[in-house]
Amino acid sequence: MQQHSIPDTRQSPATVPGDSIPVVPLRHPVRLAIAIVLILVALSAAWDVAVNQRYHWDVVFSYLFAPQIITGAGLTILLTVVSMSVGIALGTVLAIMRLSANPIVNTISRAYIWFFRGTPLLVQLIFWYNIAALYPVIAFGLPFGGPSVVLGSANVLVSPLGAALLGLSLNEAAYMAEIIRGGIGSVDKGQYDAARALGMNGSKLMSRVILPQAMRVVLPPTGNQVISMLKGTALVSVLAISDLLYSAQIIYANNYQTIPLLIVASLWYLLMTTILSFFQTKLERRYGRGFDAAPRRTRRLKTRTVR
Repeated sequence: MQQHSIPDTRQSPATVPGDSIPVVPLRHPVRLAIAIVLILVALSAAWDVAVNQRYHWDVVFSYLFAPQIITGAGLTILLTVVSMSVGIALGTVLAIMRLSANPIVNTISRAYIWFFRGTPLLVQLIFWYNIAALYPVIAFGLPFGGPSVVLGSANVLVSPLGAALLGLSLNEAAYMAEIIRGGIGSVDKGQYDAARALGMNGSKLMSRVILPQAMRVVLPPTGNQVISMLKGTALVSVLAISDLLYSAQIIYANNYQTIPLLIVASLWYLLMTTILSFFQTKLERRYGRGFDAAPRRTRRLKTRTVR
């Protein structure tokens, strides 16, 4: 009896319908050559910085953790935290005012943002530092000569530190108002209708529905503003406030080691901005989980099908 072999109709795994075609990466010799050149340039620059004795790395390391530098870094962090907190709170109010249908409220917000974004921060700091020239006594009361309550002398109430906080906070509020306004505008209009259908008033609608959803859009530019604020606090050195930069300036004014002390200040700024960037990334991932899950899942599936 002859046996008839049954032909195997199964296809190899490489030709199964629906499977991906093997991907062969393209060669980029020009890109590779440019990368090698850039690496060599970076290594050459790093080697020159490391062996150049004019940097005085021994002086840098001796002052890196000096008490004056540590105190100045702490004051820089304090200025950043307080100014950003006030700026975010006031910026949120200004953003809501900016979106208001009331023309007076809307105009006041527009005028505030126009003024504080249109004048340099350094000018604002010097203005608040010299506010006593315009208002020697600070008082609150009714306009047009009405009764008022005197709070005290402007020179006493608006100290250099107070002037720095006023300038940084009020300036930051103008930028945060536009950032938060953009985040609120990114929320779908259907969310407003759904919240109103549930009987929410304006404050609950904003605090429980709109602002939490706007955080995904608001966080990246806000993180950039925090980093900019941290570096912008160096401007308060013109007010003789012992922040990080001014502390370094005081030291090199005595020992004439200008470059090493500026390197010390720069290293501290780099450390603080790196930490802020790390937490910014964490917060962005937290508030963007529902939006990034689908693209990541798609990328994983594509990776599995390519052989």
